[in-house]
Amino acid sequence: MSTEQAVLLEKRGRALWITVNRPDKRNAINQAVIDGIRQGYEQAQADPQVRVIVLTGSGDKAFCAGADLRPGEGFVFDYAKPNADYADLMRLASNSTVPSIARVNGVCMAGGMGLLCMTDMAVAVDTVRFGLPEVKVGVFPMQVLSLLQRLVPQRVLREWCFTGEPFTADEALQAGLVNHLAPAAELDAKVEWLIDRLVDKSPTAIRRGKYALRAIEAMSFDQAIAYTETQIATLALTEDAKEGLAAFNEKRAPDWPGR
Repeated sequence: MSTEQAVLLEKRGRALWITVNRPDKRNAINQAVIDGIRQGYEQAQADPQVRVIVLTGSGDKAFCAGADLRPGEGFVFDYAKPNADYADLMRLASNSTVPSIARVNGVCMAGGMGLLCMTDMAVAVDTVRFGLPEVKVGVFPMQVLSLLQRLVPQRVLREWCFTGEPFTADEALQAGLVNHLAPAAELDAKVEWLIDRLVDKSPTAIRRGKYALRAIEAMSFDQAIAYTETQIATLALTEDAKEGLAAFNEKRAPDWPGR
């Protein structure tokens, strides 16, 4: 693949790796990056062989430092459009039924925090610096808030947003922003460990479960329990459920049909 591509897509086993490939710009977001990540998510969603998405950045300095702030690059708006492309990317990721992992290999700031938050899980290098510095340039992490507010405590979120000051990987872990930390030399091994814990499970259960998690976000308890009681009954009818129960009773590893 050409190193001039803003985003690289690569299947590694059952995982599709989406790599923002602008290391000289600290993997900053521009239109080509948004388009490339969207293409990766669409490809993963359309391919039943892909069981997990890994989103990361090139090099070892940055996962993503946010929008490219140069004139005409990432921080551009078409006020005639009701939807922003970056926001549409978040919508696409939120509605995807393929689980995703952020491999946070370096600094993660501003819009990069949005890319992190739109994944389901995250593994970060233990020296990474995170932050929402938008107030330092006169704006606010508006679109990022739509996802971030569900991940971390409100008082922590307000401090991050209002001060714009960076915070450590340990603080990110404590707040629930990431799942695991690892030394840089062990990052890929930790990501692969997490991938392995996903791909041996029922793909049907994960797809339908991820769909249900998204569906019940805005429901009351009564709505959510009514919805989920129908979903567990439907899941029991799938071929994966039948295979899983048979394998359990026969004391063998399941061979998931994915249906």
